Amino acid sequence: MKIAQIMAGAANGGAELFYERMTIGLAAAGQEVLPIIRGHANRIARLQASGLTPVTARFGGPLDIFTRPKIRNALQNFKADIAIAWMSRAAAFLPKGDWVTAGRLGGYYDLKYFRACEHLIGNTRGITNWIIDQGVAASNVHYLPNFVDDFAAADPASRADIGVPEDAKLMLGLGRLHPVKGFDILIKAAASLPDVYCVIAGEGPERARLDSLINQLGVAERVKLLGWRNDSGALLKAADIFVSSSRHEPLGNMVLEAFAAQTPVLAAKSEGPGEVIRNGTDGILVPIDDAAALADAAKTMLSDVRLRMKLALGGRQRFVNEFSQATVTAAWLEFLHKVKR
Repeated sequence: MKIAQIMAGAANGGAELFYERMTIGLAAAGQEVLPIIRGHANRIARLQASGLTPVTARFGGPLDIFTRPKIRNALQNFKADIAIAWMSRAAAFLPKGDWVTAGRLGGYYDLKYFRACEHLIGNTRGITNWIIDQGVAASNVHYLPNFVDDFAAADPASRADIGVPEDAKLMLGLGRLHPVKGFDILIKAAASLPDVYCVIAGEGPERARLDSLINQLGVAERVKLLGWRNDSGALLKAADIFVSSSRHEPLGNMVLEAFAAQTPVLAAKSEGPGEVIRNGTDGILVPIDDAAALADAAKTMLSDVRLRMKLALGGRQRFVNEFSQATVTAAWLEFLHKVKR
């Protein structure tokens, strides 16, 4: 099957990185795959290293008259069976043709951008239900989850390198430093747990405000902002628990990565984690924006090794059954064969 994967994003966010994994995974499964992307040197290099030949397009604003014809020409030359647009901007430039058109949503996007799409894909049940509620026929809406790397064999990051004593209890946060991620709540929770360390790996516009909060609470010795890291598996392996404190999180790839690393998960009950986590079985859920509840749950988990083992094993089983590359790629291939003309 000839599959075109179209992505306009230029960042290294969760959607863009999963686009790369899924594109490479489909090629590894024996499909012919054409990546059509916005220029991004590292993304081009990673796709080329996997034997793919990306086509680049500008994906500009409303006055961009060149991107759609370029995509149409690439799809015609490739003789695409299906063209999948990832997120709104790519979908807005998606041309119709002899190929099946689909849009992949990793959030609650305005569906006006997906008018050219015959099929819509959501990576959570919540998103697919929301799409149907907007009036899209259920037969044209499909649930296909993300997969994440398997961190079972990852070596733990050196605690000395991140300024954490070997015998300390360690909470880990991962993600862009943005208000929606709720890292201020995680920091406040850590401040009320005097024997616990907390590290947050990520970068973003909230850096200065979070630094100020850490200093204001007098916890700079125990709460550290690590900046951008490329070793989430190693950090998860080094942590006693992973904490997702997001106020809004359509899915939460980091929760899936914690499952893969067999690291116990504590999460605020935002959309994605609230759907994915089975409370008390493979993670613990607490209310959004509640530092006291987060601290209480963390204290319980950190003081109960049997609970942590139970949650870690439950999460690992969820990863194997639902969020591994083999499982998710098989689901995608089933969908693609189903909709192919």
